[in-house]
Amino acid sequence: MYRKVPIDLLEGTRRGSILSTIAVITMATLFFLETKAFFSTSLNTSLALDSNEDSNIRVNFNITMMDLKCEFATIDVVSVLGTQQNVTQHVQKYPIDASGVRQRFQHRNLKQHDVELFDSTIEETIEELHADGEDAVSLDEDTLNIALERNKFVFVDFYANWCSHCRDLAPTWETLAEIMYEAAEYRADNHFESKGLSEHDYTAEEYAEAVKVELPVFIGKIDCVDHHDLCMRKNIRAYPTLKFFVDGEEKGDYRGHRTVMEFTHFLAEMEDKFRGEGEAKKSEEVKEVATDRTIRNESHEEYARALSATRHKIQHTWVDEDHPGCQLSGFLLVDRAPGNFHIQAQSKTTELAAHLTNVSHIINHLSFGKPFSSYFIKNGMKNTPPGFLESTRPFDGNVYVTHNEHEAHHHYLKVITTDFEPEKTKKSPERKKKYLLKEQDHQRAYQVLQSSQLSLYRSDIVPEAKFTYDLSPIAVSYTVKYRHWYDYFTSVMAIIGGTFTVVGMLESSLYAVSSKKRR
Repeated sequence: MYRKVPIDLLEGTRRGSILSTIAVITMATLFFLETKAFFSTSLNTSLALDSNEDSNIRVNFNITMMDLKCEFATIDVVSVLGTQQNVTQHVQKYPIDASGVRQRFQHRNLKQHDVELFDSTIEETIEELHADGEDAVSLDEDTLNIALERNKFVFVDFYANWCSHCRDLAPTWETLAEIMYEAAEYRADNHFESKGLSEHDYTAEEYAEAVKVELPVFIGKIDCVDHHDLCMRKNIRAYPTLKFFVDGEEKGDYRGHRTVMEFTHFLAEMEDKFRGEGEAKKSEEVKEVATDRTIRNESHEEYARALSATRHKIQHTWVDEDHPGCQLSGFLLVDRAPGNFHIQAQSKTTELAAHLTNVSHIINHLSFGKPFSSYFIKNGMKNTPPGFLESTRPFDGNVYVTHNEHEAHHHYLKVITTDFEPEKTKKSPERKKKYLLKEQDHQRAYQVLQSSQLSLYRSDIVPEAKFTYDLSPIAVSYTVKYRHWYDYFTSVMAIIGGTFTVVGMLESSLYAVSSKKRR
């Protein structure tokens, strides 16, 4: 099959030497390129119907609300399969100060049902309490300034006449004001008796002035519907808001149980904290009068004792910044069905002012599926196209600021299931244990196509930052294609044989042309 030509019949020529050199160089070049292609891989993309059988999908988030307190920030999840309101599992909240610095402690909200919204022991209606006059003084901007100038302690209820929580609180607040005046009258009577004076030794005006002097705390109220600008300057965002003032300076909001006894305990704490040297302590009489007014049987006493036992949970913190924020981080387990989750200002203890609710936010991170470790991102995602990691978290670092009232940003996400092969790396058992990397656990990710728009709200609806997601029925798969060894050897043989054949044909053609010229 393989015939040989005798060496004596072969003739070396200069042309043959050149063609042989060209043949060797050509084969060497093609062999190098073919070997390089054999050891390299290619990434194939394929589309198919999503066969993911998971019932839930994980949503990872880290979002900073730039102008919303943690106590009002809640997360609701809505899908076609059901609704979850005020989700708290796997969600952490950190207060952000006005400078954008996260506080060191983790914020924990008091459970909504733990807060008593009004004193159930007060049986009189607000009309019955007002029959002998209003003791909780209705204030405007001018009278508020006068009250702050003339009284060391001032306790003000900022309310709205349409607020249901405010209407429920009104009898309790009026009773608290009456108790303050009764305690002041009790102290005034003792003062006159200590000086040996009877009712005929002083006038009604002198007695009224003595009552004002002995008044432990001035109780007032401001209707924010009638005094909108004043409430705006005081940064009132929810109703009712109970603010405490000392010597004309605001010291913060009351956030505890809204019962008469709890109010009196709070006022006693504030008196102990801010009472000057030589000033008389007036809270003891207040407690006695409050006890007589609200604790009339054993059930009332048990009710007061139960609330007192939970008082240690309530932290009366003072926030000087007018616009604190809140960082929410964690993850949600949502149904694999179209739905949305939204961050909104909500409270079961107060009615929020829609025009003062600002849901401007920064999306530090938002992704779907199990989060990848930094080690896996660096070493395990080499078999994905460029920009793949960024496509799974397109919102990261985006800032959405609203400049007008009654508006908020809504985000729309198309979630695409994506399967890929992680890079196979040799890892020691210690490293595997450290990073918890199992190859099968990291073969699925979710790419996100996003769009956002600014939505307008009615004046009576509280805005919310809304994230609407929909899962694509088409899944994407990235697979790595390797060349088979027999393909490589076939190509090598083809290079050798093809080079000899082509160079031989070229040499024959040149020989034929040169022969004709010699003839």
